Amino acid sequence: MSWLRTSAAAGLLGELTTEYTEISHGLLDRLPQSTVTRNVRHHLIMTGALPERHETFARLELWARATLEALPPHQSRIVSPFAEWHVIKDARRRAERGRYTPGAAKADRGNIRAAILLLNWLDQHQFTLPDLHQEDLDLWLTQNPTRRQAVHSFVRWLTKRKLTRPLDTQLARKGFPANFQTDDEHEQQLRRCLTDEALPRELRIVGALIRLYALPIVRIKEITTSQFHQNDAGAFLTIDRHPVLLPPTLARLIKAHIARSQASSMLKPRASSGLDYLLPGRHAGRPWSASHISKRLRNHDLPTRAARNTAMINAITELPPIVVSDLFGLSAATTFQWAKFAQQNWTDYLALHK
Repeated sequence: MSWLRTSAAAGLLGELTTEYTEISHGLLDRLPQSTVTRNVRHHLIMTGALPERHETFARLELWARATLEALPPHQSRIVSPFAEWHVIKDARRRAERGRYTPGAAKADRGNIRAAILLLNWLDQHQFTLPDLHQEDLDLWLTQNPTRRQAVHSFVRWLTKRKLTRPLDTQLARKGFPANFQTDDEHEQQLRRCLTDEALPRELRIVGALIRLYALPIVRIKEITTSQFHQNDAGAFLTIDRHPVLLPPTLARLIKAHIARSQASSMLKPRASSGLDYLLPGRHAGRPWSASHISKRLRNHDLPTRAARNTAMINAITELPPIVVSDLFGLSAATTFQWAKFAQQNWTDYLALHK
């Protein structure tokens, strides 16, 4: 009753049911894409009134459509094909594989924004794309240093289609990680996650999964209760395709958390949705956000990046790269890069101690 009286989402839902005979995704797409609109859509999906869709990708399409419609025609002729046939086409492919994350959508929006910023700069200096020289692009990159990565794909796209002369954004090669923990730090924090009852149980589980299996938070938050199971051989968590045997202490933590955790929303997901998350958030059918989890871990002095790097280097030195790839759901290229990194550093270590 309180929700009906005070919630903006309830008010919007009332207006929609009064004014329209049918509520669809298309109808909601035509409304301002506010938190209220997103909550109404989410509730309707969770109750089965609307079909499910990949919302992260759908939001990218809506944002791109509104952004492109606001461009002047001479810019739209360039940015629209880049956005639709390069950025959005690739995003759609990743969404269909189930691997399109909010972080990926943020990067894709950044690529389109960078393309528009570059064209605005050309307009301000009365340049056209054929007039763009390498020294002009270097000047723009100097003035927009944080856009170098984002504009890279647009410049490559322009060059490939011969809309400009050959240009180079001079991306620096990605280096190997340098942020690690000592063995003592790593072991102490893992022991704390497993045994410190003063820590919230959900943070103990997340912290342990990071330190044992090098899992990023964006993947941990997507784990569902169905991925955890027990049999006579022990307790297992299916991280990607293969079940991973859990330490007994962590298994007991997860089992207790599943038995006692509840989402704060009174709206329950449909049984067929399969969205029974290990870390249920405030809204039904949604887990806690990665940023929320990361902030809570920092508040309890449990760093993420260094712990994950250390866990990865430990795993890659104890197991073949292909096994790490299969167990933890990482790409073969990533694991072999880590193996190369570990081998180089081990060789350097031996050379120093001859």
